[in-house]
Amino acid sequence: MTIEIALVLGILLIAVVLFVTEALRMDLVALLVLGTLAVSGLVSPAQAVSGFSNAAVITVWAMFILSEGLTRTGIANSLGQQLLRVSGRSEISLILVIMLTAGGLSAFMNNIGVAALMLPVVVDIARRTETPPSRLLMPLAFGCLLGGLTTLIGTPPNLLISDALTQSGERAFQLFDFSPVGLGVLVVGTLFVALVGRLILPQKDPSGASNLRSQRNLRTLYGLQERTFVMRIPQESVLIGKTLAETRIGSAVGLIVIALDRGGRIEALPSRQTVLKGGDKILVQGRLDRFDELRRWSEVVIEREAPLLQSLVSDRIKLVEVTVATDSPMVKELLHHTEFRRRFGANVLAIRRGDLVRRVNISQVPLRGADCLLLQGSEESLTKLERSNEFSEIRPVSEEDLLETYRLQESVFVIRIPKGSRLGGSTLAQSRLGDAFDFRLLATFREGMLQLMPEPDELVLGGDLLLLQGRPEDLDELRGLQELEIESHVSPQLGNFESDRLAVLEATLAPHSPLAGTSMAEINFREKHGLELVAVWRSGRAIRSDLERLQLQFGDALLLIGPRKKLAVFGDDPDFLALTPIGASPPDTRRAPLASLIMLGVVGSVVTGALRIEIAAIVGASLMVLTRCLNMEQAYRSIDWRAVFLIAGMLPLGIAMQETGTAQYLAGRVMETLGDFGPWPVIMGLYAVTAIGTMIVPTAALVVLMAPIVLSASADMGIAPQTAMMAVAMAASASFTSPISHPANILVMGPGGYSFSDYLKLGIPLTIIVFIVVMFLLPLFWPLQPAGLAAVSAYLD
Repeated sequence: MTIEIALVLGILLIAVVLFVTEALRMDLVALLVLGTLAVSGLVSPAQAVSGFSNAAVITVWAMFILSEGLTRTGIANSLGQQLLRVSGRSEISLILVIMLTAGGLSAFMNNIGVAALMLPVVVDIARRTETPPSRLLMPLAFGCLLGGLTTLIGTPPNLLISDALTQSGERAFQLFDFSPVGLGVLVVGTLFVALVGRLILPQKDPSGASNLRSQRNLRTLYGLQERTFVMRIPQESVLIGKTLAETRIGSAVGLIVIALDRGGRIEALPSRQTVLKGGDKILVQGRLDRFDELRRWSEVVIEREAPLLQSLVSDRIKLVEVTVATDSPMVKELLHHTEFRRRFGANVLAIRRGDLVRRVNISQVPLRGADCLLLQGSEESLTKLERSNEFSEIRPVSEEDLLETYRLQESVFVIRIPKGSRLGGSTLAQSRLGDAFDFRLLATFREGMLQLMPEPDELVLGGDLLLLQGRPEDLDELRGLQELEIESHVSPQLGNFESDRLAVLEATLAPHSPLAGTSMAEINFREKHGLELVAVWRSGRAIRSDLERLQLQFGDALLLIGPRKKLAVFGDDPDFLALTPIGASPPDTRRAPLASLIMLGVVGSVVTGALRIEIAAIVGASLMVLTRCLNMEQAYRSIDWRAVFLIAGMLPLGIAMQETGTAQYLAGRVMETLGDFGPWPVIMGLYAVTAIGTMIVPTAALVVLMAPIVLSASADMGIAPQTAMMAVAMAASASFTSPISHPANILVMGPGGYSFSDYLKLGIPLTIIVFIVVMFLLPLFWPLQPAGLAAVSAYLD
């Protein structure tokens, strides 16, 4: 093994580890691989950036635009709906038609786009046929993947495999070279899922088979029916004159205000700036038990202002200002007082961002790099902060800074927990008092003993004195919560209003949405759309608490509530897919004939050899925009730039593997293990390695890594590489075994209510079936040929 081979293997190993652990974004990993190869001299600068002009990469992004053009003009949607109408109500026929329709569309469209396009259609079919979506959505995803095996443009791995043959001087695959094997796999795979696999599919139907996605059953499915109740504002309440935001009804325990009834006039999803009046009735959604737990704190008694105790404690508690590091994991996260106190042993008093200082509701502010936090803690805990890489700078704070910069004029006061109080035995962390009202517990007095800066999990007992820092008016608002009159029975007027004017909608993140990894608070979702997120279905269970802090993930099913008009407008947001659209406008099909002609022209020019595939794709994409099948902004948005950068960044690693001898080295290890058994066992071994690799490595990157190994192994066996390359392409695209193997699998996870194990139960046997079919059909349509004969065939072609 040479030094160059060792370096390439090291880079390869680190890249695979980063892909598996997801420590960095996969496209960033690819760009780092590119840069490392160029800096180390393993590839030339021209080779390092050659991926961006690679024919396969160009074809990939152009096909994204062509697919979007077919979607925008309504061709694919109309075709899918027409075919699904003939499926009847039988589950077997439904699965057959869904998979074959998705497979047919995926042969010429991006399979992620097909899955996103057909997802709402299939959910609607499930509702109308009283079939659980879990029985149909995984077949939809698998049908998209199987359809991508049938043509050269069906999936990026096929294009990359063909391009690797071109780069090595071998005969490349043509548009329909994949069809004989791919169609056989599509038909057999579809029959297996419809006849056998459906017995493995989960029967997840919590709300009963009838009208599974109806308005009523959506509420039942997400567990909302028992969580709706009414609060009444008494005539003499201290909350009168305060806004909804000031009352902390929402932020304190995550209650969602659905409607406000004032004298018979009902306002849906009132603004947080709505001023409350006596007699107002508020329809809310949430957990009453958590609300009751917080209200117990209104039982406490304010003993006195405590300047002497403040002086005593201030000698042992210090203030510092820290700067959040730009690469800190806290960036973009909401500040959680209890968790921060548990990790760092300090309280956060304020956040300073430039000249802007925030002192209240700081738990609702997503942190940014370079934010300054005013912290309060013991000398020991503040000293530990210096060893944390979460903060780039720590500095002391003067009295002048407190008064002029932070204007910190909070009071320190003592409250007493009455004997026999329901608070006895609970903790401050359990009550969420700190996160809801920004109270900070400085010390506890119990039986004459002072405990400074107690842990958040410290139990509070009856008779305890608590030294708190915060705004006294917040305690008044806490008492106002105690005054609220709770009515578990929703009045007919409010109930009818909720049914007539408000509706629920189920949605999921679009495949290329940039919102994955962000929270609803960060994107100001309510202010932007006028809707409320009331529940999230993730990994087979409903999440209904702390939704403002919850980071969105691909595959989440989101339940939204709001006025019907706003829900109809929401369906046009490109970052989301509405699974149960309300009043959605049908696509404009006036340019559908133009889009069809353009796609037929692309396919025809490639089949006849008039144009190379990348040129045909570029011309077709340009004509889609020129004829206004979509505009340029929609074209840019349709491209999955992460996939483009992933492929372009990893291609230089394939070049390095060939030029340094790494591919030959790895192929030699394969030949040592399987070479004595003949070419077909070697091809089977390469197929198996690729199939297993799809569980941990992005398929496009996997193909780039496997292609040079397959080429070298074929050369060692003296056979043409097309057969083995076809096998690897099939293995890479048949990504059934986990939700992370392919974006189409993730897309249906939340709406179908699937767990990780559901993919394994059906994906593993389907992978075995596909392997058997491929190994049966390859000798028939792609028999082994000597390398020289293949070269002659390429010349004659």
